[in-house]
Amino acid sequence: MAAAGGGGGGGWRLPPRSASGPVLRTVEMHTGGEPLRIIPRLEAAEAAAAAGGLSLLSLRREVSAAQDHVRRALMHEPRGHAGMYGAVVVGGGTAAAAGAHLAVLFLHGAGYSTMCGHAVLALGRFALDYGLVPTPSSPETAVHLRCPCGPVTAFVPWDGRRSGNPVRFHSVPAFAAATDLAIDVPGHGKVVVDIGYGGAFYAFLSAEQLGLDVCSSKTRDLVSAASAVTEAVKKQFKLHHPESEDLAFLYGTILTDGKDVFSEEPTTNICVFADEQVDRSPTGSGVTARIALQYHKGLIQLNQTRTFRSSTTGSLFTGKAVKEAKFGDYNAVVVEVSGEAFYTGTATFTVEEEDPLKYGFFFK
Repeated sequence: MAAAGGGGGGGWRLPPRSASGPVLRTVEMHTGGEPLRIIPRLEAAEAAAAAGGLSLLSLRREVSAAQDHVRRALMHEPRGHAGMYGAVVVGGGTAAAAGAHLAVLFLHGAGYSTMCGHAVLALGRFALDYGLVPTPSSPETAVHLRCPCGPVTAFVPWDGRRSGNPVRFHSVPAFAAATDLAIDVPGHGKVVVDIGYGGAFYAFLSAEQLGLDVCSSKTRDLVSAASAVTEAVKKQFKLHHPESEDLAFLYGTILTDGKDVFSEEPTTNICVFADEQVDRSPTGSGVTARIALQYHKGLIQLNQTRTFRSSTTGSLFTGKAVKEAKFGDYNAVVVEVSGEAFYTGTATFTVEEEDPLKYGFFFK
């Protein structure tokens, strides 16, 4: 295929590269401003899954140990940036064994997460448009995904030719892990946090407790304060997950405007996760966990829809608890999150062996 706008009449071809190096093809999307770099196929991951019959959590560990150069190459500069996020689609037996259309591993600047709502919304569209669902149905198709945290279902508009928006998903059981927990944060003193699980664990508190305003304070100040809370909670509170200790870690802190009582007005938050990475969207798994906390506290009822706004981009998600569930010893809820995901292009990345920065560098 000829390069658009190219001169000289030459065909489009790959640049010089290492013969043994990877050629990484991606589909680029965003949900509410948060990027998603989709790797439709990573042969090494599929081979590891097929050879070892690995669970998705085990495959997450294996890829982290043996294929982390791929994450670094695609998430870090110069191909990525400090806010880049990715997803590796794992097809074949791993997805089929779980009764899913696709299985997925989530990537970010510092490692591998267990759930990502903005990615699920985008992957729902991707699965339909790239033929991973054999017979899509109109006006909406259910797309079954296997995430490291468990099964998640996306519901995607389909007009017979292409997918559309808004996309919604139903979460794994979400629950309140702790409420009104007093934490001593260096530089800020005592604060009170809630900890919720929505496929990943987050600490929640109002920015006001830290002397900040989630809508008007400088992002750098919000990031520093949220990161301090994350580190303090990690040291002072032990998390437990009913199914796997691989899931029992604090992914980040979400600072809010404190508007937890039900209202039809949007409530604003900012999510700081992993190594001070900032979510540009309202954070799908964070919305899931926050709805679970609000339901646990009696602040909302089943099927009451709340709107969540990102303090960084102003983009919106909606969320509601759709049914109660039991998850280990926890009283949980299944949460529906809705948002809009869009394609931004495709890319092909190559590596030259002599490049000292061939697998990227992390700059923040």
